[in-house]
Amino acid sequence: MIASRQEALALDRDDPLAHLRERFELPDGVVYLDGNSLGALPRATAACLEEVVKREWGQGLIGSWNEAGWAQLPARIGDKIATLVGANPGELVVADSTSVNVYKALSAALVMALAKRPQRRRILSERHNFPTDLYIAESLARQYGCELVLADAPEQIPEMLEQGGIAVMMLTHVNYRTGRLHDMAALNRQARREGVLTLWDLAHSAGAVPVDLNGDDADFAVGCGYKYLNGGPGAPAFVWVHGRHADTCRQPLSGWFGHAEPFAFTPSYAPAPGSSRFLCGTPAVLAMAALECGVDTVLAAGGMHGLRRKSLALTRLFIELVEAHCGEHGLELVTPRDEALRGSQVCLAYADNAYPVMQALIAHGVVGDFRAPDILRFGFTPLYTRYVDVWDAVQELARVLDSGSWRQARYHRKGAVT
Repeated sequence: MIASRQEALALDRDDPLAHLRERFELPDGVVYLDGNSLGALPRATAACLEEVVKREWGQGLIGSWNEAGWAQLPARIGDKIATLVGANPGELVVADSTSVNVYKALSAALVMALAKRPQRRRILSERHNFPTDLYIAESLARQYGCELVLADAPEQIPEMLEQGGIAVMMLTHVNYRTGRLHDMAALNRQARREGVLTLWDLAHSAGAVPVDLNGDDADFAVGCGYKYLNGGPGAPAFVWVHGRHADTCRQPLSGWFGHAEPFAFTPSYAPAPGSSRFLCGTPAVLAMAALECGVDTVLAAGGMHGLRRKSLALTRLFIELVEAHCGEHGLELVTPRDEALRGSQVCLAYADNAYPVMQALIAHGVVGDFRAPDILRFGFTPLYTRYVDVWDAVQELARVLDSGSWRQARYHRKGAVT
């Protein structure tokens, strides 16, 4: 652990990834620790969008679907993301939102599983999985006459797999509320032995931690474009399907861009080969262009392992400093200390007061976020988060707690988005 701000600055001077921060627009006087919710703006994005709007759209008009390659954006950006998550070229496409892709992938997995073992009618997930995943699983369970069963703790998942009756296991690789990282390879091995298909949500993994979908033998995966991939608010998401399923699975939203020949305009549907069948409607070109800029910032790091080393160093330092400087305030570390189990965020529980504490922090220039009912969540994006940011954030947290400034009424008022 470091003992001064000067030591943090020295770590930044020696950081081999420090130059990547220059690729982002970051406001002066703000410590941004919320890239796990919305990634920072890449400097290249504004110029890229201006080019797409003024030249490709403004001058090229409809011809840009061919001349500027708009129609190829889902696959082209998908291949870039594939290099970050252990997928092969052509296996991953960018489309729709994470929620829509969960629906498509989980439906496809259920249809496959029920066709092979119709007596298995359970979807296994975690009670503390991200709610949208659970809501969609509930919807599909009703649709297919299945049951959603939930583990109350990650340690229960292997035992629940052994109990039988599971058709699909759907988990988020890094839990949004705790930052706990699942052992994807081990759970996939067990699921394969039990004849269970797997669906992984990589929303808090892609661009933050190493992922090897093929090496770990997953079946389906989805992910978010606006967190660690820096694609902008509401950026398109992505969906991946293992090659062994790509030409046989059927997703329920059979839109024209997922057709084998979309411009044949036939009245009946024939799915495109491979993962392209997971496309649905027309690609959102402006959003895709912004996402590609964001993905390129991650690719500039030269691989996930350097990012992972820095991520672990940042989160380790944050935990150590919080315990050294804020230990008397009763903050509870929710994120695992074991680095093999930790994603790129640190979550602290603070009884009933997490929300006003976070609002006070934000008002003083340290941006994290609150997750109900009691979580202070801090995300560490190695591309632009510095060691001095960690030091400054903890010092401000200590000041907010020591002074009790979070008790002011203004910090208790909740907005539509928390």
